[in-house]
Amino acid sequence: MDSFTFTLPTGPATVLFHGGISVPALPASGGIYVADRNTEPLLRAASGFSPAAPLVVLEPGEAHKNLKSVERVLEAALGSGLARDSLFVGVGGGVVCDMTAFAASLYMRGAPVDLVPTTLLAMADAAIGGKTGVDFGSYKNCVGSFHPARQIHVAVASLRTLPEVEYRSGLAEVLKTALLYAPKLYQIMSERRDEILERDEALLLEVIKRCVQAKARVVERDFREAGERMFLNLGHTFGHALETVAGLGTVTHGDAVAWGIARALALGERLGVTDPAYRAEAVPVIASYGWSVDPVHPALAGQADVAARLLEAMKNDKKKRAGRVRFVLQREINSTVVQEVEDADVIKVLG
Repeated sequence: MDSFTFTLPTGPATVLFHGGISVPALPASGGIYVADRNTEPLLRAASGFSPAAPLVVLEPGEAHKNLKSVERVLEAALGSGLARDSLFVGVGGGVVCDMTAFAASLYMRGAPVDLVPTTLLAMADAAIGGKTGVDFGSYKNCVGSFHPARQIHVAVASLRTLPEVEYRSGLAEVLKTALLYAPKLYQIMSERRDEILERDEALLLEVIKRCVQAKARVVERDFREAGERMFLNLGHTFGHALETVAGLGTVTHGDAVAWGIARALALGERLGVTDPAYRAEAVPVIASYGWSVDPVHPALAGQADVAARLLEAMKNDKKKRAGRVRFVLQREINSTVVQEVEDADVIKVLG
């Protein structure tokens, strides 16, 4: 096992890399485990699991990322008499990690949380940096808080059994990080696609470590997303709108983000921000992993008023300011800006 520690306003956060799935020891004040039906068996077989501790098993998937699920966790914690220093432990993908940390942030105004991500998306992105939340109505992550985990326990071996659709979803966040901060990681994704898709464990460990370190450094510099951290939303304004319009859970988060990155590159080129040569190089890499790069995503093909509906969803996105939608755009790899864009320009890249 090795580790990587970064420092946040709330204190140090450590990512620990394990050979197999491991959960942290619970403190004397006790704790609670949160998993979903898919990850419960992994939790029960994990090193360090305490069967006497309360366990909440949620339904899996984006459709259950809501306040009702968080209430279940809070009710179990209160019913078990947990204290403010009791530990919340989330074992699962981004949905479980987000909800567990959000519940911990609310419990007695803030209890500690450790996360055990079991998907590539959670290992490379969702579990790192303390953004928590749930979907509200039909909108993605509209209710949430900043509440980072003290420790994140990563076991790359758990990716062997991850469904292909979830694995590919995580790869989109890896690509996002590569375009923003890690030219070497982008080179790996461009040149070693087959090994990545075959889930070569040694290569995946390198990929995840590069993602963790890149994101951690950004979060250290801008914990509450006042500036640079907004860059991590590359592709997300388009992607979240796609998820909303298609129906939450219809398109995976990663597939939506990959499509959103392609749309952001198209928008940037239209505005004279993105180097056309950069877009011409990056878009085929996106497509090579099977993600859509078409102006109209296949999930919305044949539907009416797609562009207008997507734009309406963007205007309800939490990243807007004073009612104006801002987009993360790139000049070229590792050169990024955030700017407001006229509605007409957005419509033009949506079909």
